[in-house]
Order: sequence, then structure tokens, then C-alpha cells
Amino acid sequence: MSWTASDVPDQSGRTVVVTGANSGIGFEATRVLAERGATVVMACRSVDRGEAAADEIRDGLEADVKGELIVEELDLADLESVRAFAERFDDAVDRNGESSEEAEIDVLVNNAGVMAIPRRETVQGFEMQFGVNHLGHFALTAALFDHLARDARTVTVSSGVHKQGEIDFDDLQGENDYNRWSAYAQSKLANLLFAYEFDRRLENATSNAMSVGVHPGYADTALQAQGPEMDGSRVRKLLADAANAVFAQSAAKGALPTLYAATASDVQSGEYYGPGGLMNMRGAPERQRSAEQSYDREMARKLWEVSEELTDVEFDLESRDR
Repeated sequence: MSWTASDVPDQSGRTVVVTGANSGIGFEATRVLAERGATVVMACRSVDRGEAAADEIRDGLEADVKGELIVEELDLADLESVRAFAERFDDAVDRNGESSEEAEIDVLVNNAGVMAIPRRETVQGFEMQFGVNHLGHFALTAALFDHLARDARTVTVSSGVHKQGEIDFDDLQGENDYNRWSAYAQSKLANLLFAYEFDRRLENATSNAMSVGVHPGYADTALQAQGPEMDGSRVRKLLADAANAVFAQSAAKGALPTLYAATASDVQSGEYYGPGGLMNMRGAPERQRSAEQSYDREMARKLWEVSEELTDVEFDLESRDR
């Protein structure tokens, strides 16, 4: 397969929500979707950085492109911010010229994340990586569920590091034993357990909506520098930058699996897509198989129930004809 961004079909009339849209994979996916005519709601923790990113994308759009960008505040480390974002969604789209009755989401891209950082806690007291990467997106998807179009796609961005992941139900928040990379791997495994369980529940509800998992391979983004910057380690920051320069593919190429899952006609719900090149770290997107533990249905069901309890949300899939 040699699928590239030029293969993304026309997205005119479609509405896409991208978390973490101001940088890295989220920025590149947003740029391409806007170029293809989509209305993209850029869900960003910093509105200022989001607006700066939106201006950069707008400056590069051709004059006849009808894509629109809407920047909205979303802090996945605060469940109140997640709820507020969902409550504002209709108004945000209204301000962009559509009626609230038309404010449906065609694609939700659960992209934002933190990686291998010192132990920190979210506003609600969750370990930051598990709280942002998994619980924040779990709660966001639930909060936006009523906005999802009948054939909507939810694309959840995981990582190849999920292969080292384990879900420690006895210490989900790393209060007894915290290792930054183990916590990251746990959160990325949780992303896939959620994506697959969501697919199964949509299927049981006879829904036409899709839930898909992806990973970007090794892409040059700001993620690698988060841990060193929070530690105040200049040496580790330089090493991360050097590794990105030597080994990583660009963020634009890292965004291809996300774009493929969001737009390609042959994408299947409940599947996993990533780069098909060297060690699955680079190259064109393809369907892949994730680690065996990601297909553990009992673990996924338990994680879903625990996530509902922790976030105080519930997916009411049976109440609507989907």
C-alpha cells in the first residue's frame, strides 16, 4: 500500500473533532482535513496555541478551500473541562454558521496525550498519563456520543508501546509503584482496549458507527520532550531531540494512520492501523494486529466499567437507534 495524504477524499460538509490539534499528529491531521474541506473543531488545552495553529493552517489554505477551523478549549486533565466542551459544542458550531440541528460529528479523533512524564495528577486526582490519555478521552467520547452521526468514526490514537502495557487494576493510578514508561504503556493499552470494546458495544447496539485504533509509529513530535522538560533535564531533552532528528519520520507522515482511519473507504470498525514500514515505525498506513493483551475481552469489559465509575459517565448505547 502506498496511501498518502493526497488520497484523503473530499471532506466538504463533514465535521471532525481533533483533540490536541495545535501540534504534532493532531496539527497535521487537522491541516489535511481542512485542506479537503472539513470543518475541524480543534480541541486544545491552550486556546492561544490553538488559535496560533489555526492561523498557520489558514495561511496555507488555497483561496477556494471551504474548510473551517474552530478552536475550543479542552483540558483532558479536568473532567469538568471535558463536560463543558461537550456542552459548548452546539454553540461552537453555530458560531461557524451551522444550525445546532446540523451539529453532528462525523469523526472524533482522540489524539492528545502525554508521554513518560514524572508522576503528576489530574484535577480529579488520577495519574496524569492514565487520566489524560485514557480517562479523559473515555469521558469525552461519552459526552459527545449524542452528537456522533449515524455512521461516525471514533479514531483513538495509541502507540506501539502498548505492547509493553499491563492494566494494573490494583494500582491504576501508580500510587504504590510508579514508573513513567510503564504508566505510559498502560495508558496506551487502555486506548486500544477502549477502542475495541467500544466497537463491540456499537455492534451489539446494531450501530453503523465505527471505533478504530491507530498508532503513528515513531514520529517527530513534542511528546518525546515532555518528560525531560518536566524533569528540567537539558541533557535528556537534547538526546530526545537528537533521536527524533535521526530516527523519526515527520509528524505529517505519522498522521497518515489517523487520516486513513478517519477517511478511507475500506476501513473496518474494531481494527488497528499503523505504519507498515521498518518495524512498523514508519511508512504508509496498513491494517495491523495489536498485542494479544489488547484483545482480552474480560479485561476490556472490566476497564470500561472501572472507567465509568471513575469518570461518572455512562454510554447509553441502547437508548438510540444507531
